Amino acid sequence: MEYNNKSKTTYFYAIGLSYKKADAEIRGHFSLDEQGKQALYQQAKINGVESLIVISTCNRTEIYGFAEHPYQLIKLLCDNTKGTVEEFQNVAYIYKNTEAISHIFRVGCGLDSQILGDFEIISQLKVSAKSAKKEGLLNAYLERLVNAVIQASKRIKTETDISSGATSVSFASVQYILNNVSDISNKNILLFGTGKIGRNTCENLIKHTKNEHITLINRTKTKAEEVAGKFNVLVKDYANLQEEINASDILIVATGAQNPTVDKHLIQSKKPLLVLDLSIPKNVDSNVKDLSNITLIHLDDLSQITDETLEKRKGQVPYAETIIEEIKIEFNNWLETRKFAPTIKALKHKLNDFKIAELDSQRKKLVDFNEAQAELISNNIIQKITNHFAHHLKDDGISTIESLELIKKVFQLEEPSKNHV
Repeated sequence: MEYNNKSKTTYFYAIGLSYKKADAEIRGHFSLDEQGKQALYQQAKINGVESLIVISTCNRTEIYGFAEHPYQLIKLLCDNTKGTVEEFQNVAYIYKNTEAISHIFRVGCGLDSQILGDFEIISQLKVSAKSAKKEGLLNAYLERLVNAVIQASKRIKTETDISSGATSVSFASVQYILNNVSDISNKNILLFGTGKIGRNTCENLIKHTKNEHITLINRTKTKAEEVAGKFNVLVKDYANLQEEINASDILIVATGAQNPTVDKHLIQSKKPLLVLDLSIPKNVDSNVKDLSNITLIHLDDLSQITDETLEKRKGQVPYAETIIEEIKIEFNNWLETRKFAPTIKALKHKLNDFKIAELDSQRKKLVDFNEAQAELISNNIIQKITNHFAHHLKDDGISTIESLELIKKVFQLEEPSKNHV
């Protein structure tokens, strides 16, 4: 898992923080919106970082990438968020090489999620990899690793029951409402924010509450209208936010803003109001707790909810881990192959040079020299020889390093440039 680029050697790291040690406020300090991610990518390129991907969700912010020292990645994160190095050191984790590989598998497969089995993270991983590739920051190693995690996630989702029942923040919020609000079908529900969590919450509300009094508001009304069209719910203008809040029994905030979008000054009604904040950073100002009629629930509270399906999902973890190990072995085999690929390539070039010289010699000696036939036969022989060496190097019973040195010595091969191993 190291990478030699002329005079510097870099290693694969996973650095970040999650709900496990960082509360919602601290996670908010390290949250990255799209603008922040773009700034981070640009700084990474300026600093000579070869490859990385960034994930920033309500539960975690992480960077997976190559660096000489993890501080290079930590600095990128702190320079482009409100978080400080001191805060990071208190709550963060740093994984290197094989541990970093194991971590990205667990995260991408929902085993490290705040709600076990939450598969929303895998779409975040896909989007992050796509963005990094667009910026020229996704090398072959990281792209192959992400694809392996996606493959593992798909298999776990189809081959185990780890995603049965409540698995996402959006579902957990609806489950909380169902468990704590009576006569739910007749309550007025306002959903403020129609990003991914907002859309999923809206879908779960309709599916599980049978409520026909759901209103959507989004800063960009057209986005709210798209969601409303899909679920046949009401849309109101952003200008009507205060009016709609005061007419509601339940307010769900999923705006994804960097600063609070709702505070106590928007709430004039004296009737009980349940407020669920599904955002990181928090989008509901804590001053709403000054109002006696308000019950404020944050997503960190929702993660504590357990139901009968949780134990069932926990029982599926060993099966999920078995699938991960199988795909990790495939990935590690690919890494091993990359160790000797440059030498095999150099060997093929050397044998090709022999071929060209020999064909040129025979061409001068033979009047009826068959160019096409000679080319075909010699190419087939070269392929068989290189395949034979490749199979030898894959043998677990031999020392790859010693064999590579012997091949290079015998065929007088130039030292190939090292790649990820």
